[in-house]
Amino acid sequence: MSELINNSEKRKELLKHMILQLHAGEAPEEVRSRLIELMKKVPYGVVVEVEQELISEGVLDEKEVLRFCDLHTQALEGAIDQSGAKEIPVGHPVDLFIKENLELKKLINQIRNVFAEVELSAKDERPALFMKLKGMYNALMDVDKHYRRKENLLFPYLEKYGITGPPTVMWGKHDETRGFLKAALEALNVSDDISTDEVKVAREMVFEPALNAVEDMTMKEEEILFPMTMDKLTEMEWYEIHEQTLEIGFCLYDPKEVWKPNGMVKSDKEAVAEAELIQLSSGSFTKIELEAILNSLPIDMTFVDKNEKVKYFSQSEERIFDRNRAILNRDVKLCHPPSSVGIVEQILEDFKSGKESRAPFWIQMGGKFIHIEYIALRDKNGAFLGTLEVSQDLTQKRKLEGDQRLLSYADKK
Repeated sequence: MSELINNSEKRKELLKHMILQLHAGEAPEEVRSRLIELMKKVPYGVVVEVEQELISEGVLDEKEVLRFCDLHTQALEGAIDQSGAKEIPVGHPVDLFIKENLELKKLINQIRNVFAEVELSAKDERPALFMKLKGMYNALMDVDKHYRRKENLLFPYLEKYGITGPPTVMWGKHDETRGFLKAALEALNVSDDISTDEVKVAREMVFEPALNAVEDMTMKEEEILFPMTMDKLTEMEWYEIHEQTLEIGFCLYDPKEVWKPNGMVKSDKEAVAEAELIQLSSGSFTKIELEAILNSLPIDMTFVDKNEKVKYFSQSEERIFDRNRAILNRDVKLCHPPSSVGIVEQILEDFKSGKESRAPFWIQMGGKFIHIEYIALRDKNGAFLGTLEVSQDLTQKRKLEGDQRLLSYADKK
């Protein structure tokens, strides 16, 4: 028997047999027990090869694999051998995916804790808890960027290596998860005046499936997809993925490290691009100079393009509201608490129509007087380009009196 188990071809045939048993309706736990007993450990690469072969041979179509994907996960969970997996460098695209998964799992645990509070709460306490859940599920929708990076950056490279089945199946699971999350958000818009039993039923039927779908995908990625892609893709291919990542954005995580393949230095093209002048109608500067200027202004700035996606935020010492790169390319409405989404939508509608061009607000926050203004950006012909949010702490400036004509440097404290 040991010779059968240790032979890679025989092991693949055995795994195929197990998967076909699952599709024939045999109990997942029974199959899983036999799989672990006979094979002890399944190398992650074998799982991908078997799925691809079953699809390529026409034994199973991709829809059928998708339909039973969760049964495969249940059967193989904990039985997949990752001992030969490559080490993942800090800041590498896979490292970022895994760190995003950590944040997703933290958020899922927090959501489950709030649901436990809801089930124990009095009816008059539930509206506040449901509002909290709306914000948390909105944040969980950020997983879309995690999935889009896989779909648009990672999967095309796998297809170059002839690996088409597993990415197609996984993409199908992404869409299924998006549907679960959308349904959960819609369900949170219903009346808060529901019984504890109704809360429990809704949690089981609507809210938990969304959480489970996101959670299960993190396991599929970390036990199968990521080790396999680390084996297949070259460092240059990973760098190409890394360079395009910012175009989509990050999920619940703000990268702290910059990664480049070992021994790679800036190309002449990159060096020229960094030094290239940005020419405007009234002057010019380099990209480095422009960034220094924007980050030195005593204000907070966030730019939202005409498609309502967050494209830029300044990083000055004067930052008032927290921002991180996870918001880049995110729908601006998802970056606000549910209670203020209506106001955001109204501002955008009025700016786009040309009805209004500025929307000022001011608030008292932590003993500070904060001025916030939304400004419509238009080209010379009046076409709408997007919205600039400018925030400024005016607490000290409101106290100024008289003149200051003598040189006096700002307090550095």
